[in-house]
Formats: sequence, C-alpha cells, structure tokens
Amino acid sequence: MIEIRDVHKKLGSLEVLQGIDLTIQSGESIVIIGRSGSGKSVLLKHIIGLMLPDSGEILVDGVEITHLSHDERRQVRRRFGMLFQGAALFDSMTVEENVGLGLREHTRMSPEEVLAKVRACLDMVGLSGVEKMRPSSLSGGMKKRAALARAIAVEPEYVLYDEPTTGLDPITADAINELIRGLQQQLRVTSIVVTHDMASAFKVGDRIAMLHDGKVIFQGTPEETRRADDPEVKRFILGEATEAPFPPRHMEIAARRRTGVWRWLGR
Repeated sequence: MIEIRDVHKKLGSLEVLQGIDLTIQSGESIVIIGRSGSGKSVLLKHIIGLMLPDSGEILVDGVEITHLSHDERRQVRRRFGMLFQGAALFDSMTVEENVGLGLREHTRMSPEEVLAKVRACLDMVGLSGVEKMRPSSLSGGMKKRAALARAIAVEPEYVLYDEPTTGLDPITADAINELIRGLQQQLRVTSIVVTHDMASAFKVGDRIAMLHDGKVIFQGTPEETRRADDPEVKRFILGEATEAPFPPRHMEIAARRRTGVWRWLGR
C-alpha cells in the first residue's frame, strides 16, 4: 500500500501540489488523470522518491519515506519500476544492455543469468529477437515495450507509468494498454498510470483519480468516472474547453473568411 497524506510542493512560486491525499491499494491498477500542469508527473516523482514534499507524508507499506536518508530511499526505490514518458532508453546501449542495466547494477547475477532474464522479459512484452538492436532502430511502440521490459526486469512490486501511450498510434497504444493490464495480472504488481488518454484510463484502471489545481478532486471506478457529476471531470472526459478559444467577434470574422475562401474556390 502507498499512502499520500496532505502533500504540498512548490516549484519556484508555483504551488503544484496543494494537499494531495491518495491511498493506493496493493495489487490494484490506479490511473491518475488531469490537465497538463496539474501535477501528475510531479506526484509520480514524489511516490518514487525522486522529489521530496515541502510538507506532508508518503508511506510505502507503512514506512514514511520522506525523512529517510538518501541511501535508505534508494533501497525503497528498488521496489519500483518506472516507464518514463519518452522511454528514456540509452542510445549508446543495445536493447539487451538497456533492459539488463538494473540487473547488472543492483544484483550479483552472472552475465549468462542477466542475458536469460533479459530475453525472458523481452519475450513477456512481445519483443523477442531485438537484443542486439539500438533504440534508434526501434519504432515508438517498440521503445515503450523495451523500456517496460527494463522496468519489470528487477521484479518490482510497483510499476509507475508516465504517459505510456503518448505519441503512439491508436492500435499501438491499445497494445500497450493490453500489456499494462496483462503484466499487472501476471506479475501481480501494483500499477500507477499517469495519462491524459481517457481510452487508456478506462481500459487499464481499476480506479481513476483526477488532479485539478493541485488536489485530488475525484476518485472512482471507470464506470463511476463516466457518470461523474463534477463539471471538471466531465470536461476532461469529453475533451471540452472551459471557454471558447477566441472571443465571439473574432470567431465571427474567422467564419466570414472561411466563407470567402469557399466562394473563391468555387464551392
């Protein structure tokens, strides 16, 4: 279980997190949604211990991590795997070297054992036979899969996903969603997914939490999210702006120009 209690964080003069309260149950897949700049990625960095709150508490299985020493936080961090938004593969390394990095750094496995584990993880994400390729030779979806193989290679208890479907076509994005769901069930890990992709959120989430103005304003199942009465949740799900992007007068001028263009084209 991860418990986030009244967490506040300022970046410069901007208060990004303004009293976050959230409990993540072991074994569940929770999706955190919200507009750009709402603090989703900052919250992930707090959960994994890469950032520390200005105030509040973060507990991982009952251990409050914000007051641990640097080395103690590193030990806690080994229980996490993370899929970064841009995959964050090292271009100078092969896929095999990227996936096995954590194993070489943090275990005493022999090179043969590391290679066997790397191949097993790549096979698990449907990416066999690419061990010797460089990240530059991979498609966007393949990079995400390789990065996910690296995340699960260290056998984490928690896997964090930062915008896992960003930049992918709908079919590849759906394949990544299936993979996230399948790995959660197969490996029995707790999945924490940050996304603005509602198709992904509804597919991979047991529960959905929405951040707005630095706070969690809604939590519920996918079905409860679809039926939510909160106007901010509704706008986000439907992808509707809170107001027209241009004043009415500007919109009228733009409409007249479009009409003139169609007439000029003879339509």
